Amino acid sequence: MLQVTHTIAIDPAELEETFVRASGPGGQNVNKVSTAVQLRFDVAASRSLPEPVRERLVRLAGRRLTAEGVLVITANRFRSQARNREDARERLIGLVRQAAVPVKPRRATRPPRASKARRAEEKRRRSRLKVLRGARGADD
Repeated sequence: MLQVTHTIAIDPAELEETFVRASGPGGQNVNKVSTAVQLRFDVAASRSLPEPVRERLVRLAGRRLTAEGVLVITANRFRSQARNREDARERLIGLVRQAAVPVKPRRATRPPRASKARRAEEKRRRSRLKVLRGARGADD
């Protein structure tokens, strides 16, 4: 089990890893060995995620989520397949952990009277400055 939080664990059977050739450094090795990892996690069908976490994860995933609800993480930062595989899993865990934190609801507030007064005074000062710039004497 991939432990995400103390309450959420992802079953490895829900993850699908494919190995593809990576671009970047590696010399001839890059042309021969499939070191990049594509990690696929079906968010829509996952039994490991509670519903609120699933909804936040869908929002967080953005373009990494396919139309079918599959999260695709591509890792090709390292030259070795094992390190890329670990990197992809860590990124998935980080994303799910981020989605596990409930969004704090925003409370509507009004700006204080003092800040309104400062803003109005700044607008008056600025206006006076511009008026002075434009004022020309009769000798023009």
